[in-house]
Amino acid sequence: MRSAWDGATATGYGKRLMVLEGTVWKFGDNIDTDVIIPAPYLVTTDMGELGKHCMEGVDATFSQKVQPGDIIVAGKNFGCGSSREHAPMAIKGVGIACVIAESFARIFFRNAFNMGLPIFESTGVFQGIRDGDRVSVDQDTGEIIDHTIGKRFFANPIPPFMQELIEAGGLMPYILKKKVHVNP
Repeated sequence: MRSAWDGATATGYGKRLMVLEGTVWKFGDNIDTDVIIPAPYLVTTDMGELGKHCMEGVDATFSQKVQPGDIIVAGKNFGCGSSREHAPMAIKGVGIACVIAESFARIFFRNAFNMGLPIFESTGVFQGIRDGDRVSVDQDTGEIIDHTIGKRFFANPIPPFMQELIEAGGLMPYILKKKVHVNP
């Protein structure tokens, strides 16, 4: 599995989370989970294997072109469709550092954090950022900077508890790290 952090430029002196920086891959509105990871690949939970087929439903060569640390920018309702956790797993598995969208489907929003994938909602980002631009995202403040065109956008920063989930790699690693006892 390629790590999103391998290619991301990390700065974050004294901060809980780092600033992510990568090249943008743009996708439109209503990108559903079947497009993110087509159904034939749901037989595994191996993130690296899922990553090989990430976004195959819309760009069959995406996984061969994307670099670790790159960033997806999308329109409205990203991650709609089924509730499969495989979608954020595939995105992480291909090495994407984070997803920025105008809006997310509710279940994808929760699944992304449960899998440790940082996501950001930002109005105007889809119209303002171009495919291939170099963008940075400050996970603590929500500031998004398009370094290619010199434009700034803002998203809500990630709440502290969600930051802990991301730092741990997702909900299950967080529970194991904290040794939280869960009653059945």
